[in-house]
Amino acid sequence: MGKTGHDCIRDYLTVLDNSPGVYRMLAENGSVLYVGKARNLKKRVTSYSKPGGHTPRIARMISETASMMFLTTETETEALLLEQNLIKQLKPKYNVLLRDDKSFPNILVSRAHEFPQIKKHRGARKEPGEYYGPFASAGAVNRTLNQLQKVFLLRDCSDSVFEGRARPCLLYQIKRCAAPCVGKISKRDYAALVADAERFLKGKSTRIQARLATDMEQASAALDFERAAALRDRIRALTQVQQNQGINPRGVREADVIALHMDGGQACVQVFFIRANQNWGNRDYYPRTGAGAEAAEVLQGFVGQFYSRRDPPKSVLLSHPIEDHELMQQVLSQKAGRKVELAIPLRGEKAELVAGAARNARESLARRMSETAAQAKLLEGLAEAFGLEETPTRIEVYDNSHIQGAHAVGAMIVSGPEGFIKSQYRKFNIKGDDLTPGDDFGMMKEVLKRRFRRLLKEDADRKTGVWPDLLLIDGGAGQVSVVFGILQEMGVADIPVVGVAKGVDRDAGKEEFHRPGKRPFALRHNDPVLYFIQRLRDEAHRFAIGTHRAKRSKAIGATPLDDVPGIGAARKRALLGHFGSAKAVSRAGLADLKAVDGISDRVAEKLYDYFHEKG
Repeated sequence: MGKTGHDCIRDYLTVLDNSPGVYRMLAENGSVLYVGKARNLKKRVTSYSKPGGHTPRIARMISETASMMFLTTETETEALLLEQNLIKQLKPKYNVLLRDDKSFPNILVSRAHEFPQIKKHRGARKEPGEYYGPFASAGAVNRTLNQLQKVFLLRDCSDSVFEGRARPCLLYQIKRCAAPCVGKISKRDYAALVADAERFLKGKSTRIQARLATDMEQASAALDFERAAALRDRIRALTQVQQNQGINPRGVREADVIALHMDGGQACVQVFFIRANQNWGNRDYYPRTGAGAEAAEVLQGFVGQFYSRRDPPKSVLLSHPIEDHELMQQVLSQKAGRKVELAIPLRGEKAELVAGAARNARESLARRMSETAAQAKLLEGLAEAFGLEETPTRIEVYDNSHIQGAHAVGAMIVSGPEGFIKSQYRKFNIKGDDLTPGDDFGMMKEVLKRRFRRLLKEDADRKTGVWPDLLLIDGGAGQVSVVFGILQEMGVADIPVVGVAKGVDRDAGKEEFHRPGKRPFALRHNDPVLYFIQRLRDEAHRFAIGTHRAKRSKAIGATPLDDVPGIGAARKRALLGHFGSAKAVSRAGLADLKAVDGISDRVAEKLYDYFHEKG
């Protein structure tokens, strides 16, 4: 056994210089304990080699260190960027880790058509048009779009629906669209509505409201009461939008407000999005705190990882100081290609915004801790009900879905101390060619074998925390017997298995529970643990049904053209639009194929050869 702790770290001092860079601390089994950056690698590692002066967290980390790795960089800025990338990739035990890193939706005013469409957009900004965002959630975007339709009457239908309209749709009847599809508004007047909508999204709503009021008065004076009433309705809708946005700061045009609250070793970070002097929603995050990091490190880790794949706004307002304020500001400015201000406001409107975000963070964390405590109690009750030696921290629930054996899928959901862990959900496309259609036992066998083969291959020593403490199976004694046989065959029969079967009347609340080699039993109909198990089973069923429907929909929309090399979505649309069906494409002559827009002579020849060689 080699050296660990201070002795191990001290041995690296002779090979290090004063360069900036990134270091990794590794445990005996090779897992990464911590990733850090340093302006001076030798100086930082020297501090770890000394026995005293460390927080309990750092002392534990040092004691577990069996080896280290180093990467030098040209600048400390590069080191900070590399550090955040490695943390997200390696997920070390002692680092702060942002676990939820989804993209944010935007509003897109599309320019691909002469009558622009307004819609929600998420992902890469490839479509031509103006993007406004980010919004905190799809709900925030939908609410804004709903109100914008009332005020500016812009279409939200796709181009293909637009082109196919012969008469106005319902949105025109309820005054949510100007119906440019059937000529109810001129191109010029519609362009004016689009311009107004974009002014509003840029924070210039006062000017729009004043002009609408003037137009309403003129229409009323001209005795055009129908137009005056329509303008009055638009003014009311615009006022309602402004009220729904809550806090609309006058002195903060563009900023992200980031506030941290910590309690009991847990953290909540609340992010508010201020754009065009408008509040575009907020979202809370619960970063892993790296086994007890201080607020400055938690907030620094959050900011670095939060903006690793996002462009920062002009201003980022923080509730707490971070470890490398100037360096982080430099990194964000470099990423944005312009100056980004990183500030901790102490007074005025900005400080009020931060205080509001901090209050939300405190309340959100209190709710989460309460829910976590309730979840922990349910897990303890589950362990007692099923006679488990320890309270489970990872429950895997399995279910299958098919229609008479067609489009069969297996589904696995995961639950733990913090509730459902959706990032760990898995789907299994049933591949067994020798299965009898509808053979649930055979499907379960295939799913469980694939699942545990992978676990044995990737983590045979069970050190990564992805092994289940309990398997819940939708079924009775037969399914449990099959699953237990598979676990015995694979050498993992120590994992508890419980089958959840409906009772004699098939009623929820009368479930029977089956365990290998034991008599079935039931829980009291009002037992909270019973409701908990029902929620787990229902979630597995929901996920399985959704996965099955997606697979079935994909199969229904499939055509023989999908298998032809070089035929992507655009060419497929062109061919189907020209010939009407895939069957007609397969029977078409070479000259007819060449006549299709977007199909070159070479592609037409490849297509013709594909179908005629197969025939």
